[in-house]
Amino acid sequence: MSRISLRRAPRLIVLSLALLAAACGRSGSGALEVAIIGGKGDPFETGARLSPAAQHIRAATVEGLVSLDAEGRVIPALADRWIITDDGRSYIFRLRDGTWPDGSELSGESARDSLRRAIRRLSGTSLARDLSQIDEVRAMAGRVVEIRLKGPMPDFLQLVAQPELGLVRRNAGSGPMTLRRVEDVAVLAMISPEKRGLPVVQGWQKTVREVRVRALPAALAINRFDEGEVDLVLNGRIESLPLADTGPLSRGTVRLDPAVGLFGLLVARADGLLADAAGREAVSMAVDRDTLIAPFNVGGWGPTTRVVAPGLPSDLGTIGERWRALTLAQRRAAASARVAAWRGANGGKAAELSVEMPEGPGSDLLFSALFADMAKIGVTLRRAKPGEAASLVMIDRVARYANAQWFFTQFRCGLGRAVCAGEADGRVDGAMTVAGPPERAAVLADAEAGRTQANAYSPSGPPIRFALVRAGVTGYADNQWVFHTLPALASLPR
Repeated sequence: MSRISLRRAPRLIVLSLALLAAACGRSGSGALEVAIIGGKGDPFETGARLSPAAQHIRAATVEGLVSLDAEGRVIPALADRWIITDDGRSYIFRLRDGTWPDGSELSGESARDSLRRAIRRLSGTSLARDLSQIDEVRAMAGRVVEIRLKGPMPDFLQLVAQPELGLVRRNAGSGPMTLRRVEDVAVLAMISPEKRGLPVVQGWQKTVREVRVRALPAALAINRFDEGEVDLVLNGRIESLPLADTGPLSRGTVRLDPAVGLFGLLVARADGLLADAAGREAVSMAVDRDTLIAPFNVGGWGPTTRVVAPGLPSDLGTIGERWRALTLAQRRAAASARVAAWRGANGGKAAELSVEMPEGPGSDLLFSALFADMAKIGVTLRRAKPGEAASLVMIDRVARYANAQWFFTQFRCGLGRAVCAGEADGRVDGAMTVAGPPERAAVLADAEAGRTQANAYSPSGPPIRFALVRAGVTGYADNQWVFHTLPALASLPR
């Protein structure tokens, strides 16, 4: 496999290969064929928890107050403009002219009611915890909606742009695309600007095409791309990365998103060696993060031992990488001593752990590396059987927004994902009512220190996400949210 880079992914393949792909690929005048890795029913999911395919379909057919563009930036949607008060606690949205799909008025009251329903529907999810910062949603005069917060939240617009917060009126969204189902294929087409309350654009139909989306298993999606049947493959994850052909005869380009999020091991069962923080830390100390991803030939991937991704806008730099004064050999020696002490205290019982990981050749490579790391400290690691309550669970999640709060939300006690650290949850809740950004960042840094000491999560680095993009596909851009808006992809090449 050729080396691929997180920083230079758009320029992976030389010009001659791009020309070959354009010559061998599908015609630019037809529908864009998109495969999103997943189960075949994914594009048509409804409800609070959506697969990546369903998130892309929801965002394309059900607009929220704001949305994301191809590069992951917040742009107008149902709201054509907004203001944020000086204290950062109030967001006031002015809705565009137009109506709902049923012909009723797009008013502040109807948008408020729809947003309230969307928030209620998310109850029990980690996204609902993020939205708990909302104090009140109210309608103002005419086409104005105000969202009041309990405290400032710099990334709030990014949160409002999530697909799950699309606004529905009588079971229908406002586009910008229509959806029809043809067997297992979601066929999407752009709605005319005037029907969306936008200025009339002459000849707009000539600038767009249909987008046909299906969800396929990784191996099948990649094979269809290689055969020229699919123009774009999304939601490639580390477990399927070895399936992608990045060699000199590749007919497409592997693109890596500069994702932000969680990638590592969660302690799912606090028993045995993992019953206390010292034993859990021993497991984390044994991992060789610098070589963990080496078999994948990914350039630009930055390993980390931090619970929160380093370098976020609110990062004060007071929380550094762990065990900096120790070499890997010294870390493993200390971890081995703890494992030996645990065995001695438990009648010589073997230290055995199970880990839950997704199926795929990439997971096999990761497991081999982790198995070797654990063996060096006297721990036997095995893959958990389907349905088994594993000791450790691989977590691989992309952040919704670039703030420490998102990372802490993933470990909330009520979600049952990891060992509970209620004190850290309390610190995060307190930070959300702090007005000043420096003071809030300091409280969040304190919360990160608490999470680190709990050793309920062993981080490795950022998530790895890739796409296969045929030459000539327009409207695609790498972005840290790994979200590739379908309306942008509907634009015809010029």
